[in-house]
Amino acid sequence: MKASTEEPYVPPLGINYPDQPDAHMVERQGPHGPTLDENYPFLDKSPQFTLKSALLYLGIFTLVFVLSPLRFGLKIEGRRILKKNRALLRNGALTVANHVLRWDFLMILQAVRFRRLYFPAWGNNITGPDGNLIRLAGGIPVPGAIHLMKYFNRVWEDLHRRKKWFHVFPEGSNWPYFQPIRPFKKGMFSIAYKYNIPVIPMAFSYRPARGLYKLFKKNYPLITLRIGEPILPDLSMSRREAIAALREQTHRKIVELAGITGNPYPCEGD
Repeated sequence: MKASTEEPYVPPLGINYPDQPDAHMVERQGPHGPTLDENYPFLDKSPQFTLKSALLYLGIFTLVFVLSPLRFGLKIEGRRILKKNRALLRNGALTVANHVLRWDFLMILQAVRFRRLYFPAWGNNITGPDGNLIRLAGGIPVPGAIHLMKYFNRVWEDLHRRKKWFHVFPEGSNWPYFQPIRPFKKGMFSIAYKYNIPVIPMAFSYRPARGLYKLFKKNYPLITLRIGEPILPDLSMSRREAIAALREQTHRKIVELAGITGNPYPCEGD
């Protein structure tokens, strides 16, 4: 699927973005949630958690799927690609997108339709005020301590055995309505390589508010989410080369899907 040949719309919002492309625009203030240590349930399978998570997803699949087109004018293009590649995706996949909205993960869920996604989450977000919602939605905290990474890695092993889908925002932080595609961190591309699962590139771009939307959207744009063809790891390469190639191909495709020419950032973000 090809993106529009026109230059993408840049919303004139006057937002001041950080100099570092992976800097967080909103920092957590003060401790809130649990401490991430050896006793923390990185993948919570308790009946109480499972029920709460199911209820949250029920709300997403009903209310949010109705509200996002109304609130953001959401248009999703390329869903036929998922249907066409159903056999390829049956054993799991990694969806990848630029991180530009508070609701962008919910829109990714709307694109893949009635499927639960699991995603790595910044530790400060997990222990912050929205931590419970992030966890219930499928967030797996990235521990700050090296000795805890084995617990984090076990989660993906378990989920892959169950043929679950993963998601990542490899830019590392949410920059509202930002236009260029920032550099990607390689972490979850190594997971895609390890389990030989396809990467599904997706790109958020913007449209000027028109018609009734102009009455209440002011300068805020409408949202388009485009889905690209799956990209498979090249297992004929060395691990390091294959992960680097997968990241580069995914970054290039998301730039293309967003309709951007002359993207100012390289693909490497770490």
